[in-house]
Amino acid sequence: MVAEIAALMAAVLIFAAELLHAQRVRRVAWLAFGPTGQPRGWAIAAPFLRTVAVAALAWGLTTLIFLPPKVHHAATVDKSKLRHLLILLDVSPSMRLEDAGPSKKQSRRGRAKDLIESFLSRSGADFKISVVAFYTEAKPVVVDTVDNEVIRNILGDLPMQWAFDAGSTHLFEALEEAAEIAHPWKPDDTTLLIVTDGDTVPAAGMPKLPASINHVLIVGVGDSATGSFIDGRQSRQDVSTLRQSAIRLSGVYHDGNEKQIPTDVVRFVSSTTRTSPFEALGRREYALLACTLGALMFAALPWLLHACGTAWRPGVPMALTRPRVETSTPMPETIADKKLRLRTKSISRMNS
Repeated sequence: MVAEIAALMAAVLIFAAELLHAQRVRRVAWLAFGPTGQPRGWAIAAPFLRTVAVAALAWGLTTLIFLPPKVHHAATVDKSKLRHLLILLDVSPSMRLEDAGPSKKQSRRGRAKDLIESFLSRSGADFKISVVAFYTEAKPVVVDTVDNEVIRNILGDLPMQWAFDAGSTHLFEALEEAAEIAHPWKPDDTTLLIVTDGDTVPAAGMPKLPASINHVLIVGVGDSATGSFIDGRQSRQDVSTLRQSAIRLSGVYHDGNEKQIPTDVVRFVSSTTRTSPFEALGRREYALLACTLGALMFAALPWLLHACGTAWRPGVPMALTRPRVETSTPMPETIADKKLRLRTKSISRMNS
């Protein structure tokens, strides 16, 4: 409130001074602006621009005086401002089949580890990471960790499939568990990353995700053409079902069996949904912006008024002050000049 009062008082004083100055300028208008006695059209707004500039400076400086100092700590990340990354990791026995990767000799679990680590290294964002392992049911492994070594250990050869009863893979239970975990988080703050071979994903039904999840990325692993036999059946990546699941979740599907996740997809799902950069600005940033713009406007107005305030240029035109150009054609000799030349010549002969 103090800053607003200071800005109002400064604006009133400056505008009163501008009115007094305008009366003085009106008396000598013909000397300053020529026969018309009027400046350029934009110069009429100069008093108002100067008033706005001084008010902005007063508000910005007063705001900065009363705000507490901001301390910047190097290499320190405020955990309260970190976004969430929720990983749903398929740990079913089919994920240990070795038909993934460009060589088709890598296990699906190992391929999933490479894809997730590549995603984290290229996202360009810091996350609080949560991992939910799913097979016949879903179980949280870690929630809101910032330790990448913990994530690397989970993605490794940790035998999490033994924590579940044998049976079919249930992705939808994992989605319900993810929705429950992400429900209290603030809106549009979470990226959901699902890595699975998708060989037993049901084609109907879809749990409703909370408002905190703004991006969904489903990454499939495993050979989608040939597949491998396990438990008396052929297991392969179900591309069509995973793609349909991504559509129903308003997300993106990527076949990561041979290729890494594209960089544009990584950046898209790692970004926020803010539509304007001004949403991240606070009172301090607006005060600095007001000081900068006000100072620039106040300093530039005198120069602009001098250079572009009027079209009248007093003084003698340049065309009338040009020196006369001497011609190279000699002037004709008069009779008097000829007599003077002959007399001077005869005198010089007598002296010699």
